[in-house]
Amino acid sequence: MKTKALAVLALAVALAAGSALGQNKGGRDERKQQPQRQMKQEDRQRIHDDVRDAYRDRQARPDRPRQMSPEERDKLRRDIEDANRQLRK
Repeated sequence: MKTKALAVLALAVALAAGSALGQNKGGRDERKQQPQRQMKQEDRQRIHDDVRDAYRDRQARPDRPRQMSPEERDKLRRDIEDANRQLRK
């Protein structure tokens, strides 16, 4: 029984060590790292304006129809029920 527990422990340690050794230092791959570029203020402003304009356009033309009033929903429900009754006849 002891040997089985030792074997399980040894396997767990080996798997943990393999995962730890496979990682890069600092979590980054130095070969793929590119120099960081700062965005110009005018580019930031242009993107900000583009997003704001897109949001305004989206608000001007809603994709969903307006919500129905309770009276409109009741009338629609009655109309559908009437149509279903006529289909059954």
